[in-house]
Amino acid sequence: MRLSVITDEVSQDLTKALELVKEFGLSGVEIRSVFSKAPHELEKGDIARIKKLVSDYGMEVCSIASPFLKCDYGDESQYQAHLEILRRCIDLASELGAPLIRIFTFWRKPPFPSWGEIVEKLLPAIRLVEGTNLLLGIENEPSTMATNARKVVEVLTRLNHPQVKAVWDPGNDVFDPDREVPYPDGYETIKPWIVHIHIKDGRWHAEEKRFEPTPIGEGEVDYLGQFQALVRDGYKGYLSLETHWRPTTQLPEDIVQMPKGDQFSYMGDVATRECLTRLKALLKQAGSL
Repeated sequence: MRLSVITDEVSQDLTKALELVKEFGLSGVEIRSVFSKAPHELEKGDIARIKKLVSDYGMEVCSIASPFLKCDYGDESQYQAHLEILRRCIDLASELGAPLIRIFTFWRKPPFPSWGEIVEKLLPAIRLVEGTNLLLGIENEPSTMATNARKVVEVLTRLNHPQVKAVWDPGNDVFDPDREVPYPDGYETIKPWIVHIHIKDGRWHAEEKRFEPTPIGEGEVDYLGQFQALVRDGYKGYLSLETHWRPTTQLPEDIVQMPKGDQFSYMGDVATRECLTRLKALLKQAGSL
């Protein structure tokens, strides 16, 4: 297994993020927002700067964490705008040598489509990456239609395309409305499809109906069991830290859903440092370091 961080969980300043990544001996970074710009907002000069910095630090870009299809199902103007977002993220991935683009399955709100209708909307996205080496990775995200592992697999099975796989986020499963257990239940369901894994931890407050991020190992995810299973199953992809936890404050939900800017990254370097220390200790305990 290889380790990376989503850079805006450290800072909007990519140099600052890369310094921390290098200090912890990681091999990659995942690009979401940089210089307070979402990935599809980055301009040629920004991309050239990112490319040089990543190369100077001896890193690779393991994924582009796009917001594709974090939009309303049934709104054609939003859908067309998101296809353009994906086109721009494909160009970004090509420039930076990233093999994967993370995607979603529309906001979870009425009108609720069938899985077949969601699959139909994903077909144009697949056509955009056909003929390239890029993969699209559908993430389980409780604010979207595919809230858990089982639902992501429902979509992937219907698509049955070699360039569409799963981004597994055990921490997101903590606040799945169906109460899927991240490990072992969610993992065992999604395991054959996984190409990339996000790492965060937290607790679900049922009465308040909210997710509270925590440092890795203090939440509801059985990360030791999860990592032992990954070692057992021979997982060779990235674990990408996406802590969302901040030591002195909790991020507003609207910023968590569409991360960008200094407010999102505030105290992220402190949080990431703490979580990387815990993550590496758990991985060592699981026999992978």
